[in-house]
Parts: sequence; C-alpha cells; structure tokens
Amino acid sequence: MNRNLAKLAVPVGVVGIILLLVVPVPAPLLDVLIIINILLALVILLTTMFVKKPLDFSVFPSLVLVATLFRLGLNVASTRLVLGEGYAGQVIEAFGHVAIGGSMIIGAVIFLILVVIQFVVVTKGAERVAEVGARFTLDAMPGKQMAIDADLNSGLITDDQARERRAEVSAEADFYGAMDGASKFVKGDAIAGIVIIIINIVGGITIGMLQRGQSIGEALDTYALLTIGDGLVTQIPALLMAVSTGMIVTRSNAESDIGSTASAQLTQSRNALRIAGVAAILMAFIPGMPILPFILVGAGLIVVAQRITADTALRHAAAVDAADSAAAAQRLDSSEDLIEQMRVHALEILLAPDLVDLVSGSSDDLLARVRALRRKVALDLGVVVPPVRTRDSIDLPVSTYVIRIAGVEAGRGIAPAGKVLALGDFLDGLPGTTTVEPVFGLAGKWVPGEMRHSAEMAGATVIDRVSVLVTHLSSIITHNAARLLTREDVRLLTEGVKQVNPAAVDELIPGMLSLAEVQRVLQGLLSEQVPINDLSRIYEALSLRAKVSTDAEGLVEAARQALGPALAAQYLDGRLLRVIMIDPVLEQAMLEGMRPSDQGTQILLDPSRIEAVLGSLREAVAAVEAHGETAVLVCAPALRPAIHRLVSAQAGGLPVLSYQEVTSGAVDIETVGVVRGPDALSS
Repeated sequence: MNRNLAKLAVPVGVVGIILLLVVPVPAPLLDVLIIINILLALVILLTTMFVKKPLDFSVFPSLVLVATLFRLGLNVASTRLVLGEGYAGQVIEAFGHVAIGGSMIIGAVIFLILVVIQFVVVTKGAERVAEVGARFTLDAMPGKQMAIDADLNSGLITDDQARERRAEVSAEADFYGAMDGASKFVKGDAIAGIVIIIINIVGGITIGMLQRGQSIGEALDTYALLTIGDGLVTQIPALLMAVSTGMIVTRSNAESDIGSTASAQLTQSRNALRIAGVAAILMAFIPGMPILPFILVGAGLIVVAQRITADTALRHAAAVDAADSAAAAQRLDSSEDLIEQMRVHALEILLAPDLVDLVSGSSDDLLARVRALRRKVALDLGVVVPPVRTRDSIDLPVSTYVIRIAGVEAGRGIAPAGKVLALGDFLDGLPGTTTVEPVFGLAGKWVPGEMRHSAEMAGATVIDRVSVLVTHLSSIITHNAARLLTREDVRLLTEGVKQVNPAAVDELIPGMLSLAEVQRVLQGLLSEQVPINDLSRIYEALSLRAKVSTDAEGLVEAARQALGPALAAQYLDGRLLRVIMIDPVLEQAMLEGMRPSDQGTQILLDPSRIEAVLGSLREAVAAVEAHGETAVLVCAPALRPAIHRLVSAQAGGLPVLSYQEVTSGAVDIETVGVVRGPDALSS
C-alpha cells in the first residue's frame, strides 16, 4: 500500500500544481502550500550535501522541474489573491511586514539582493558547470567504455560487473545531460520572479487606484508590500534550489558526504590553521576592530592545529614501529628463506625499486589483479597457472618490469610511476614519453596521471600501469601455456576427471598411455591455444587413437577432432565461418611430399615453390583483413600439423583447421580465398 502511494505521489502532485494555475486557492491552503514549498527546497538542499556522488541523487533534474512548476503555480495563486482580495494569507503577510520591517523600500532592496545572488552568482555558475560537465562526460564516454572492455578481456571483472559499469557510465552521461537542461529551469525561474513582481506591483497600483479609489500611497501600502512579500516567499526556496543545483553539479565522486570530506581536507594542513589563527589574533589589535571575536576565532584555530599535530605524531610513531618490525623480520635470514630464494619459479615478475608501489595491498593492486588473471586463464584454457612470484630487483633500470618463465626472461616493459598509458592517433599535443604497447604493438605515450582526462578528451584510450603489466602477463601466459603445464598439473587434472568420468581415465592411464605421454598431448594442444578444459572428451578420443598408434602427432589430431565444434566456434561470426582453401592440385602435391621427421611430419617441396605458396597465402590473408574480417586456413587432416608448422610463423599465427574440424558443427562456411601454387599463379 505504501509503495502504491509513493508511485502516485508525484503524478497527483503535478496534477495539483496544474490546478493551481486555473483554480482559485483559499488563503489558508496557500499558507500550507507555501510552507511545503520552502521545506521541500530545504530538504533537497540538505540531501545534495549528504550524497556521496551525484548519481546517488539521479532524480534531482526532475525534482528541479517539478519544484519550479510548483513555485510558478504558487505565484499565480498568490497573485490572484493579492490583486483580487488584497490579502494572500498569513505567510505572505508575515514576510511583507515582519521580514522586511513593513517598509516597501527595505523589501524591494532585499528582494533585489536575493535575485542578484540567485541569478548572477549561483544560477550562472551552476549553469556553466553543468554545461561543461555534460560536455566532458560525453567526450570521455568512449574511453571509459573501452577501458571497461579492456578490463573484461583481461579477466579483471566479470560480465555482470562490466554490465554494471557500462550502465553507470551511461547513467552518468544522462545525468549530466539532464542537469545541463535543468539549470535552464533555475535560470528561467529567477527571470520569471522579477517579471511577476513587476507585473503585480503595476497591476496592484492600477486596481487600487482605478477600482477601489485608493490614493497611490494607499495602493502602494496595500499591494506593494504584499507583492514583495510574495516575491520573497517564492525567491527564498528558488535560491535554495539554485544552491542545490550548484552543489550537485560541483560534486565529484567521493567516498563520503560533503561535510566529512570538507572537514578532512580543510584540516589536512596544520600549518595553514596555525597561520590563520595567528593572523586572526593580530587583526584584533587593529584600531577599531572588535578584540574578543578575533581572539576567540584565532585561539580556536590554533587549538585545532595542535590537535592535528598530536594525531599526526601518533600515526608517525605507529608507522615507525611497523617499519622496525619489518626490518627485524628481514634480518632473520634462515636456511629455509635462502632455499626459497634459490628455487626457480615457474612464473616471476621482477619490479624496479620505483615500481614497488604497484603492490599496494589494496583490492585493485598488482597481486589482486594477478589472482583474477589466474582464474580467467583456468576457465578459458583449462590450465591452473602456478602462483606468480613478485619481487623487486635493483638490477633493473628505472620504471622497468620483467616477466620470467622458469627463470628465463619472457618479456619486459616499462610502467613509470605517476603516469598512465595513452593509446591513440592524436597524442602529439600531450606531454610524455612515446612508447610501444608491448602486447599489440600499438603506438602510445606515457602521460602524467593528472593529464588523464585531457588524453581521454583527445580521443585516446587511457590504461593504468597495473593494467598494462597484467595484460602483458596474460599474453605471455597464453602463448607459453604448454611450458607451464607440468607433470604434477596433469596428475591433478586427471584426478579431477576421474571423479566425474572414471571409465575414461581407467581405460587410458596407465594401460594405454603414461602420464608423460598424456602431458605431451596436452602441451601440443596448448601450443596452438586449444583449451583443454574438456578433458573427458579428450581422454575418450585418446583411448580410441591409442589402440591404433601412440604417435604424439596422431594423438593430438585425434583430440582436436573430438573438440572440433569448440575449435571452430572461436572463429565464428555468428554462424558464419570464413575459410581460406588450398588449391586441390597444390594440396595433392603437398600430400605426396609429406615425410616423417623427429619434429613431426614435414612437407618437402622446392624452396621456391614453398615461397610462392606462402606469398599466395599472405595475399589471401591481406585481402580478408582489408575488409576488417578474420578467416582460418582449412586443409586435409593429414596435412594440418605440417601446414601449421609451415605457416604459423609466416601468417601471423593464422589458425589452421582440418576439414573435419570445421564441418563437425552446425556452421555456415564461406570461402574467402584460395592458396595456389606457382603453376597456377603463373597461368
């Protein structure tokens, strides 16, 4: 019931406001409505002070419109009473006689001062801030969306979190756009107040002199005071709404309300408080100045500064004790610690001394992001990435990090302190150091952190230092997943499969294949970035193939064919799979030229013919990429391993699938290119 009443409150109120414009209102009811108007404006102002961020009060633009319409309705109703009956209720009469001292001149001056404060100072500033905030928010929206996509792709956030962040970005843009329009309502309200009071004074004097036979003095005494009182009654809540508008558009996202934030930031410098206190005491001795108020205020500032000093000293002492404890712990170099330092870690991140702030211990530091990355890799590839050891190294250059696999450097980059990486085409106007993004090879620039907003407005995608490092680590882990898969990992994965599909494991291990042979097959799959999370299906396929041959290459191909639909699904555009074929004559020649070797099957053709084939492949790939599309190379199953080894380094990691793999699922196939031999090319 209460919820239904809340839904009806605003629509009923708006209908009532419209009725104010046409239906006469008795004076007692007008008094109640005026009081409601003043208190509504006061509640809105106080609410803007206690919200933590503007979006917490997203209904504010609509409230501005409703409150403005409400005040205009009250103006019409009060004007009807003032001009028609010469009386508009006790509230307006009180403002006309008590608040302004019964003097028309005093009332007019006070009213004009309120109008100047509202229109020239508060409303004009709030309108400009709302306009600039709306433009900046809309300009930064694409960069924020790209940052969300980058975090999602690197596994830092889930799909639901990404959806919430996108909704928040969209809501923020809508809010500031609405505030830009709402500020015009406040400005128009101030102008309407001036026009209405002029009309009321002229109309009141005219009615008093022409219809009631009053002198000009009597007409002014009757109507002008009531009109000014009416103007004050409506301009005071209008001023409160204008202040509320300025308050909400000047708030930035914070973790506390404006009172707590202001108190914390105004008291952060004890020297500033001391100087202000001493200045206040000195001003007390200027001839003619009141001594007591200045001394009281100055002494209060000095006392607050002394209290801040005591709190700072306690925090400093606690920090010193913590540092001493950490230093004492470091001096305990036991044999176990030395052995741990000697051990070669599967994954390791070395940081230059000036980068240790990346490991801040917060929920968004490097260690937390690495944990999220390990979870994402486990879900995507089916590999449990070993724990990543992070330590500093004084041998590294400033701002440099190094990623190691089994003690060998696998990649390095820079992440300068206090800077963010801007990626885009129009970065010449930004200060900073040019660089190349380590994963995708994109041109970028490390710009100061305070220039982040300027870089986003320039159309650049801005990435923080931790995201750069984690993205680099993710790329290295993905491309080296086969090296990271240990025998112990295979044992643990096999035990997990045995719990859900014991028949597949018991038939395969150890009767047909040893754990080492299974590891070799899984590494072969991971080397081509084939996920191994469907181990039950892989083991069943290996059981069938192992009855015929235990050749590693054949086992890998058997596992791939079992995963065929999943392999093709990675490259689908909806239901469409674009493929590059091999000319049948060339494919037959390759089959005839296949020879076994220690590294697997090889294609023995004339070097010039091989180069012509690779050139034709590069042309086909370039033609597809020119249309912004991707494709896979398909061939006969017997040729697939050899062709993959042949083209993997030449075509930028072009996926190579067999005919069985692309036809095992319900997909639509479109041929977008054909690789031809030198004979076909010359003809």
